[in-house]
Amino acid sequence: MTSRLPSLNGLRAFEAAARHMSFTVAASELNVTQTAISHQIRRLEEELGVRLFVRQNRSLSLTPEAAEYLPGVRAAFNDLRMATDRLLRKDDDHVLTVSTLASFAAKWLLPRLAAFQEAHPGIDVRITSSTSLVDFQRDKVDAAIRYGRGQWSGLRADWLTADELFPVCSPSLMQGSKPLNCPEDLRDHVLLHTSNTNSDDWRLWLTAAGLPTDISKQPGATFDLVFVTIQAAIDGMGVAMGRTSYVQDDITKGRLVVPFKIALPADAGFYLVSPQGRADSPKLAVFRNWVTASAHASS
Repeated sequence: MTSRLPSLNGLRAFEAAARHMSFTVAASELNVTQTAISHQIRRLEEELGVRLFVRQNRSLSLTPEAAEYLPGVRAAFNDLRMATDRLLRKDDDHVLTVSTLASFAAKWLLPRLAAFQEAHPGIDVRITSSTSLVDFQRDKVDAAIRYGRGQWSGLRADWLTADELFPVCSPSLMQGSKPLNCPEDLRDHVLLHTSNTNSDDWRLWLTAAGLPTDISKQPGATFDLVFVTIQAAIDGMGVAMGRTSYVQDDITKGRLVVPFKIALPADAGFYLVSPQGRADSPKLAVFRNWVTASAHASS
């Protein structure tokens, strides 16, 4: 006699609640109410005849039976996700869509991408740029390159590269009438800023250099994208705060110079991020091996 499978909604609620150890977070992820999660799990417990959670005042824990049951449930959902993904993406096995920040794409990824295409002509790489976090269930994206600390629930994060912060400018600026011999000389120059997550870089670096942070507030120029700020520095418009991944190639080719020896380590880095259920697809595995090798070679 074939055993009856328990409620799929109950299993989804159980897996999400066990992953987050929270009915509230599970409800948010599944777009239902916390009451619905409680009802679904209670029904599942009745179907199985097994208690799954120990509910306390402000905490949640798995019973021994639930801890033994969870890996099989989780594996089953992963298998379903992968099977569905293969079904829906069968015609796109050769297309790899990668989302990243526009500045990282322009200054780091694109100059290296020709080497990947030459080595793997059967994979059609499509780059999309966005400052928003990718929704892998909604967006048609295989992987993303994002800046952070590598801790994203349900995602595989592969380390690529870290940054240091330091001023950069055109060689012509160093040879002008107001040379940059020491950090205090920044008072005589236009400072270039980026009006996004990097907007605090100048203040952080000035503090590390022992200078007053009000230097960062002197008249300058502000741009909305890092690579535009860097291009302004290349054109001799002023001094920009550079991050290693954005300026290393320009320094190597002589378009930019580093006027001071003071560099500030960043507290995060760039990662290749992909959903756990699709992280081992052949096309993504090939790209991961290439991009991590490229990043390590240039670090």
